Amino acid sequence: MTPRTIAIYGKGGIGKSFTTTNLSATFALMGKRVLQLGCDPKHDSTTSLFGGLSLPTVTEVFAEKNARNEQVQISDIVFRRDIQGFPQPIYGVELGGPQVGRGCGGRGIISGFDVLEKLGLFSWNLDIILMDFLGDVVCGGFATPLARSLSEEVILLTTNDRQSIFTANNICRANNYFKTVGGQSKLLGLIINRDDGSGIAEKYAAAAGINILMKLPYNPAARDRDDSFGFAVKLPEIGEKFRKLATDILDRKINPCEAAGLDFHTFVRLFGEVSKAHPKPASDDELTGQKAKTADSSSENTSNGSSSPDSIRLLACIDELPHSEQEIYRMIEVDKKSASEAAALKGISESEAQTILSSARTHLRKLFFST
Repeated sequence: MTPRTIAIYGKGGIGKSFTTTNLSATFALMGKRVLQLGCDPKHDSTTSLFGGLSLPTVTEVFAEKNARNEQVQISDIVFRRDIQGFPQPIYGVELGGPQVGRGCGGRGIISGFDVLEKLGLFSWNLDIILMDFLGDVVCGGFATPLARSLSEEVILLTTNDRQSIFTANNICRANNYFKTVGGQSKLLGLIINRDDGSGIAEKYAAAAGINILMKLPYNPAARDRDDSFGFAVKLPEIGEKFRKLATDILDRKINPCEAAGLDFHTFVRLFGEVSKAHPKPASDDELTGQKAKTADSSSENTSNGSSSPDSIRLLACIDELPHSEQEIYRMIEVDKKSASEAAALKGISESEAQTILSSARTHLRKLFFST
């Protein structure tokens, strides 16, 4: 029997591991053989699942075995936990990844899947494989289950804040892209965690055409269970929601979404009116300090009177510049026009105007400081 594979994606820190762990526990309580696969370099997806234990990761074990020229075995990286009252054990794997700053997390995901596939992951005697995936990393490694159709289905997790919804939208768009090039992963829908009743995530889901699978309000007792490495589904109000979702998944009652995701401008307009104005560009002058120096000089001239010896000399030097340089210099430095405005008045490109201005400044310095 081929296991059912489901990837759960979401922004870091919004409760992916909490959701995945409690869904794993629910399936196990329903008599299903479940493997939870942590796909995050932090390798903390299965910590609560295993009562606070941190599992050795595929990345770590592979490196150690490779150094001794040994092959990785299933028992090296797959672990089980027998829990009182559960009719089935729960299995866990952590792919892991490099230490911070010492390698590519996405490459670790790809390598980890290579190891698991060689060990026959998708032919093991399992009913469900839940993949807990970090969703706000856009490199190809974290899109592995979508790009290679390793996950039959995808669930997005979000809260009611713009950044977590933005991440969910990115995953939706990525999955849609992979479908256009042969990908087979189906989007089941969206889970709203820590729901505050604001309806923001629901507004997005309606606009994008995505199913709402479950809404979980913030629950201090559930948080306490998770912090103490327990299962929130043992709380009736939480367990009931997870059991309904698990049943709908097993019975295939959820029609996959055909959502393509929203483009950036459509997405941001969900949160309010957005200006269509172009951003104001910074100039070379203001960042290199040239304009500031000229402004300081002008201020100094003004304070000392327009007839100060230096100001008279500067004006005389400007008069000695080539005609084309005089015009551009006066427009930009004296009349305070922008380089683009000066270029338009002279019928030249902005880059040409900048080149002429630079040449004028060079000549002006030589003239001013010449003996």
